[in-house]
Amino acid sequence: MNFEIIHFRNAENILESKNMIHDVTITCEYLLDCLAGTAYRREILRDALDAMGWREEHVSLNILPGRRYMYKGVKGKIAMDGNFSSYEYLHTGLLRLQLGYDKGTVESGILLLTSARSEKSPYGSTLDMLEDEMRMLFPTISLPVSICLFDLGEPTIPEDN
Repeated sequence: MNFEIIHFRNAENILESKNMIHDVTITCEYLLDCLAGTAYRREILRDALDAMGWREEHVSLNILPGRRYMYKGVKGKIAMDGNFSSYEYLHTGLLRLQLGYDKGTVESGILLLTSARSEKSPYGSTLDMLEDEMRMLFPTISLPVSICLFDLGEPTIPEDN
């Protein structure tokens, strides 16, 4: 089990200029440690991002004013969103991050995704498919974004005793 961070549209330069490359890497390492093999990831993810400083009280997580849609975390105008149950969240997550980028509330985004896909998928590796999709989504999705692909293993559900 591991993770891989792939940067698109100069996202790495933005993170570097904000001295956040190391912060993003250790956040991903912590998320991997917390989430690997777990079944109930939503609450654990929220707690882990809170512990890593991505959910500060004074920073708004709202995507659109007056709506309940929220990013998973925000730090230094870098928004983090994601979903570990489906790679296809790529499109939803990118749209959510793009909204903040277009409104000027986000300088760059980080998208957390599972690298797991169906064994029946005719597309090569998840990384190859991701790179192709990011090319095809431009210019509609134009924000600088780092995508973190996680292999969290199969979730185990605790048995009741």
